[in-house]
Amino acid sequence: MSSRSQAEERCAIITGASSGIGEAFARRLAADGFHLVLVARRQARLARLGDELRAVHGVEAEVLAADLSKPTDVDRVVSLIGDMPPLSLLVNNAGFGRPGRFHELDPASHTEMLQVHCSATVLLTRAALPGMVASRRGGVINVSSIAGLLGEVGGPMYSATKIFLVQFTRSLHSELRGTGVRVQALCPGLVRTEFHDQQGYHGVRDARYPRWFWMRPVDVVSESLAALDRGKVVLVPGLRYRLLLAMVNNPIGRALADRYTDRLVQR
Repeated sequence: MSSRSQAEERCAIITGASSGIGEAFARRLAADGFHLVLVARRQARLARLGDELRAVHGVEAEVLAADLSKPTDVDRVVSLIGDMPPLSLLVNNAGFGRPGRFHELDPASHTEMLQVHCSATVLLTRAALPGMVASRRGGVINVSSIAGLLGEVGGPMYSATKIFLVQFTRSLHSELRGTGVRVQALCPGLVRTEFHDQQGYHGVRDARYPRWFWMRPVDVVSESLAALDRGKVVLVPGLRYRLLLAMVNNPIGRALADRYTDRLVQR
């Protein structure tokens, strides 16, 4: 980033920014006047998005191609945070799913998921919080999933890592009371993104999941930012998903919910 200015006091880092919910965060925050650091694996897509946001909104949009499954790339982002003025917002959005049975998947995919969903989130949050606490402002949004609240959804590793993000965020909230820093675990259900385009997820888009079950990334982001302003710590966007969670606590509702949540994953 360039030398500090008043506008830079609204600066955000978004991981997984090249598509889906991350891209929607980037577009919304740029429209709101935030200067951005966009982090994802796909350099070309990041560059196009950064060029567009600079041209349309007149904000800074630095791009950093990084694969957060690699500790060395996480270290690069951590170093960048350390060299910047205190962030206004960190969005830990990078994530992925792996369709298939736990014992049949490559063990490396399990450790990569732990690295991206858990380790990277912990390390980037640790890097960002000292500046936020010192300036008594800022926020961290950890993109979890409805799987982090329902459990047994999306596969053992996916649901376990998303549950971790919810509990990590709740505990952080308790520690950060009175500091002026807010945190949120964002727990979407089905969202129209590229997440389900990979082989093995095609059935998720079939008729078992009604069209009204799917949310748009822009709506997820809008609810998330509004809820962060209100101090909401765990957010399930979409009334249909909040009703779903309310239903699962009784046997009839649980049976109905199971019809739609056997493979529910976020994004």
